[in-house]
This record gives sequence, C-alpha cells and structure tokens, in this order.
Amino acid sequence: MDDSKRRLLWHGMFLFLLGLLTGLVEQRFNNPRMGLAAHLEGIMNGSFLVLLGAIWTEVRLAPRLKAAAFWSALYGTYANWATTTLAAIWGTAAMSPITASGHRAPPWQESLVTFGFISVGLAIIAAAVLILSGLRRGNPAH
Repeated sequence: MDDSKRRLLWHGMFLFLLGLLTGLVEQRFNNPRMGLAAHLEGIMNGSFLVLLGAIWTEVRLAPRLKAAAFWSALYGTYANWATTTLAAIWGTAAMSPITASGHRAPPWQESLVTFGFISVGLAIIAAAVLILSGLRRGNPAH
C-alpha cells in the first residue's frame, strides 16, 4: 500500500476519533453550539481523509503538486477541527455569527480564530482543486 494512502487513512481515523471525543465534552465548552460544530468537523473531516485515502492512488499529479494536495488536505482538516474547537472553548463569534449568538471573546482570540478559519478555507479549496485536477479523465501526470 502506498505510504501516503496509508497515512491519509490513519489521519482520517485519528481525526474521526478526535471528533468523537470532542462530542463527549461539547457541553463543557464556553459555547456548546460551537462545541457541537467542532464535534461534527472532526467526524466529517476525518471521514473526508478516509475517503481521500481510499482514492489516493487515482489522483495523478506531478510529485510536488501531489505533495501540496496531501499537506493542504491534512492542514485544512486538522486546522478546521482545531480552530472550531478553540472557538468553542473561547466563545468567539469570529466568522460564525449563528453558532456564536450571544458570545464574544477578547479581540486577540477573535483575530486568531478568524485567521484560522480563513487559512482553513484557502487550504481546503486548494486541496480540492488539486485533487479534482488529479482525477481529471486523461490526466497524464504521474
């Protein structure tokens, strides 16, 4: 089995487990609604990595682009869970007005969570574009 594929599968299951464990303590967070979101992010992002691992050998990209897709996917999924968990712990309202209704945190925490969510969005979009490119029919790259 390709080492990258196995690593994606492992990280997917690990992130899935982190999501499950987050669900056990979501009511203890400063913002339990965001705790539920963090729980779901761990579960969904872990599932995404397992799915990506399952199709990884079909992604045909130049080695550097494939590495960029791999690391962007890993960063994006873990950072999504971590940023959402921090937002739940701190009770930030940054970029999540619905789940943060009635909550507000110090400006530095709001800024850190905002940066986290923006970087997650960019990383996951980059990974998705690269992976789609690598799955394109007739893509000759190896």
